[in-house]
Amino acid sequence: MNAEWIAVDWGTSQLRAWAMQGDTVLAQSQSDRGMARLSRDAFQSALLDLIADWLGPEPVDVVACGMVGARQGWVEAPYSAVPSAPLPDAPIRVPGTDARIRAFVVPGLKQNAPPDVMRGEETQISGFLATRPNWDGVICLPGTHSKWVQISAGEVVSFRTFMTGEMFELLSEQSVLKHSVGDGWDVDAFAEATADALSKPEQLAARLFGLRAADLLHNQDKGTARAKLSGLLIGAELGATRPYWLGQQLAIIGAEGMSQIYARALQLQGAFVDTANATQCTLAGLAQARKLTRQTA
Repeated sequence: MNAEWIAVDWGTSQLRAWAMQGDTVLAQSQSDRGMARLSRDAFQSALLDLIADWLGPEPVDVVACGMVGARQGWVEAPYSAVPSAPLPDAPIRVPGTDARIRAFVVPGLKQNAPPDVMRGEETQISGFLATRPNWDGVICLPGTHSKWVQISAGEVVSFRTFMTGEMFELLSEQSVLKHSVGDGWDVDAFAEATADALSKPEQLAARLFGLRAADLLHNQDKGTARAKLSGLLIGAELGATRPYWLGQQLAIIGAEGMSQIYARALQLQGAFVDTANATQCTLAGLAQARKLTRQTA
């Protein structure tokens, strides 16, 4: 099976690839060979290990987004400054590739004040907007580093990044809370913790240790502690982003589970939220980027 072109989402920890025929997915594959695990000279072999069966006698375009374009990536794709379209510039051609492929990397976006950057999310935003003409509002992209992005007239106007997902992982797996946080979920505990963090953000550090104390003194359920930890951190994020989401048209692009958690937190505050699938938005955005490769081919 030969692909017409190949879409690639190459993050810090994961590499995902799709064999494409136009906008149709023919096959997909993934590995844990993300940017953080590779030296610059190892990117091509990591990719070819996944896509070799999709290649034919003629060169195939590979369009990649994410951390593959970072300074430590396969090729550095310089950031474009906002305000701008999500994909304002043509993807960067990777020099010296295997003769069976032509590889292109999508640039990220930067904001000079306050300083911020994104790689990969710009492609999801482009894909989202491609199916929603004239959409204005705010997009939340939850994940390890959550993004809040203001969209107006088809452009990214401003954005902010929050390390909420990474903080959750560090606290639940490497702090004293690792002894008190486990599997499971408690909807009511999440809602209570979210509201608490929104109303009293200055109490966050104390509330976090309270999760450990509630385990030691009251044998608090570990799933309840997990929900409270998530609620406290997301509540603090919502408090900081209130100027973004309050009274705005809202959309969330992410994995289903995480998107639902954020949607629930926002709905508890009276917000109306649309959700979109992250993979579908990524593929739609990479298809948009592919149209620009003619400028660099």
